[in-house]
Amino acid sequence: MALAVERFGKLDIGFNNAGTLGESGPSTEVSEAGWSDAIAINLTGSFLGAKHQIAEMLKHGSGSVIFTSTFVGYSFAFPGVAAYAASKSGLIGLTQALAAEFGPRGIRVNAILPGAVDTAMYREMNDTPEAQAFITNLHALKRVATADELARSVLYLASDDATFITGTASLVDGGASITRS
Repeated sequence: MALAVERFGKLDIGFNNAGTLGESGPSTEVSEAGWSDAIAINLTGSFLGAKHQIAEMLKHGSGSVIFTSTFVGYSFAFPGVAAYAASKSGLIGLTQALAAEFGPRGIRVNAILPGAVDTAMYREMNDTPEAQAFITNLHALKRVATADELARSVLYLASDDATFITGTASLVDGGASITRS
């Protein structure tokens, strides 16, 4: 926060994009440490980022905080990723709580819920052509997103074009939440 304020004079936007798949496998076999690591990185790390971002934004009475959640655990479920789904779903509740708490003081808080995005984590989770084809087919657009496409949705929520949007969990999922074929 100090570097942003030093360089730009204030903090206008906080983007909390932490993410780890965490330990995967049958939930009965996930270790407590594996569970805790996913919660710590995906949920607690994002909370701590927002906590400090909001404190800085309150000094000038405006700002936009954005979290990266996921459609997994919101509109879609995969077996074997309970810690990931729970930690990212927790961000939706955090988004709503912070939006209600700090909206009256000029701070907007939103989350994006991406579908599959072509990243190293996506390729790790889907490490065969068959797995990637399966995931691609889950999306109405029949492709996965690029990081640039997600960045544009974040830029929109951070912009003055979205000044009346807060507390939302915005699906940016290429239609994965509505596709059943």
